[in-house]
Amino acid sequence: MMGVIVIVYTITYHTPGRPAVSAIKASAIGLNRPYIVQLGNYLWNVFTRLDLGKSYLTNIPITAELADRIPVTFLLGAMSILLMMIIGVPCGMLSALKQYSVLDVSLTSFSLIMSAIPGYVLALLSAVFFGVVLRWLPPSGLGSWKSWILPVTCSAVGSIAVFIRMTRTAMLEVIRQDYIRTAKSKGLKDSAVIRRHALKNCMITLATVIGLYSAAAFSGSIIVETIFNIRGMGLYLMDGILARDYPVINGAVLVISLLVCVVNLAVDIAYAFIDPRIKAQFTA
Repeated sequence: MMGVIVIVYTITYHTPGRPAVSAIKASAIGLNRPYIVQLGNYLWNVFTRLDLGKSYLTNIPITAELADRIPVTFLLGAMSILLMMIIGVPCGMLSALKQYSVLDVSLTSFSLIMSAIPGYVLALLSAVFFGVVLRWLPPSGLGSWKSWILPVTCSAVGSIAVFIRMTRTAMLEVIRQDYIRTAKSKGLKDSAVIRRHALKNCMITLATVIGLYSAAAFSGSIIVETIFNIRGMGLYLMDGILARDYPVINGAVLVISLLVCVVNLAVDIAYAFIDPRIKAQFTA
């Protein structure tokens, strides 16, 4: 967290051009002070008072704006992750169990194509086609439940494609193990073997992927929120970048880094509950 603050603050300070503020205001908020003094004051305010400063343009505290916008970004990310798991796990398992079949080739081809499409291209095409041409779904804003369909889907498609491939790879590795053959030789049904043994032993890999894309969903929503005009943390960060509103940039990136750290910590803790061998390493 400290490293993120120092790096981002240094980049914004040394970026060519200055914020669009008057000389009087710049003096009042301390922009004429040396770099090291400004950085020290910012770190002191963040770690002692949780004060991220105020926007240069609106003079609204950053913490107040983020408190209103974080729930929207969090809900968007949570629904994207849920959609990724609901579609990715079954499709990846089917692809592995039906290896080299038409279904496997189709799912693999779909995942490769979807992962190759840039997120902003998919979001723009979806907004134009479903929102403007067909008029099935709202192209921007969050007026009703239908407004969530396009942003959530566009945010989840890329991760679904990767999750299908990762689930397939992990499942293929597990079902070739000796204990799977032993379970089948005992007369267990294939569904029971997959549910009790194969899927359970894939969870370490899947938890890692979920953690990576959870952090990406919460921090990478800037494209989706900007294109669909969603009043979340991503759009707030983009507005700050375009307006050279450096306190907004520093505060938003700091919160994003905090979310990433929390997600990584949660995944590490989840490992102990998924695999008892990991938990046993740290117990007496």
